[in-house]
Amino acid sequence: MPTFVKVLLIITVILVIAMVVLYFLGKKAQKKKDEQDAQIAASAQTIPMLIIDKKKMKLKDAGLPAQILAQTPKLLRRSKLPIVKAKVGPKITTLICDASVFDSIPVKKEVKAVVSGLYITAIKGVRGGIETPPKKKGFMARLRDKANAK
Repeated sequence: MPTFVKVLLIITVILVIAMVVLYFLGKKAQKKKDEQDAQIAASAQTIPMLIIDKKKMKLKDAGLPAQILAQTPKLLRRSKLPIVKAKVGPKITTLICDASVFDSIPVKKEVKAVVSGLYITAIKGVRGGIETPPKKKGFMARLRDKANAK
């Protein structure tokens, strides 16, 4: 058997083993995520709040309590998260928002949000209706538009 075939056979075996390992790690991560989603849904409350500001910023710059910073993994501390400053009752609080909900949150308006701890999971109601921003065009769609405009 030539050496080229042996090398190719070893590479395919390594790739198959890597795919199997990734499959089982993915299943384990999916189970963990489902459990976390169930816990979030169990402790969720609908709270009226006035949205003051929303930004994507680093966790340490957001002004969250020190206990939350201590609980987050070190890799996540450097990443930017969607942060919302809102007036809940008489207090101004800093909340972490779900990335899928972040774009639809209106600034300087009163909303009813589903909150689980310091995490906004959904927007229930807004006075004046929810304004969904237009979906961003992809790179290829922008190129096609430029080509058609000429």
